[in-house]
Amino acid sequence: MRVTPRNTQFYDLFASAAANIAEAATVICGLVGSDPPGRPELARRLTELEHAGDQVTHEIMRALNTSFITPFDREDIALLAARLDDVIDDIDAAGDLCVLYGIGALPPDVHRQAELLDEAARVTVGAMPRLRTLNKLDDYWISINEIENRADVVYRRLLASLFDSPSDVLSAIKIKEVVDQLESAADAFEHVANAVQSIAAKES
Repeated sequence: MRVTPRNTQFYDLFASAAANIAEAATVICGLVGSDPPGRPELARRLTELEHAGDQVTHEIMRALNTSFITPFDREDIALLAARLDDVIDDIDAAGDLCVLYGIGALPPDVHRQAELLDEAARVTVGAMPRLRTLNKLDDYWISINEIENRADVVYRRLLASLFDSPSDVLSAIKIKEVVDQLESAADAFEHVANAVQSIAAKES
């Protein structure tokens, strides 16, 4: 029978990572809806949040290396930390590409991609405190899976529409890279949910 440590640092750090991701999701929504001149400042904010996410990941790993007792398996803690970090990395990359490529107005479905990331982030924030008890988490990974399925539909629709205008293939290629990063972020949210589901299954 696992002994539950009194130290709550892992739970607090996972909650902090999720909150940081939620802020990044809000920023990417603003960035893809912004005019190009407004994007560099928002991209800089995303980079700050990505660095903050790295710091939380480092704190988790430091705690992992110095804790005798952990709330669940060490490899699962490390995996969940990495999966959370992947989400914010992908969001940051999408914002960076929008600026580096000098992309103009983005298709409405790109905004929809960002909105779905924001929805997934809010669901993830709500789930992290439940790691303490591992109770009632089923609705979390079910919701994330459903959001990711909707994101897939938007992604495929975007791919189908991007190259409808053969006269502007270069712009389509640039936008596709942003779209790919946003889709990767949606997948990364599902990977976080899968890691939580695996933890719950092992500890039940």
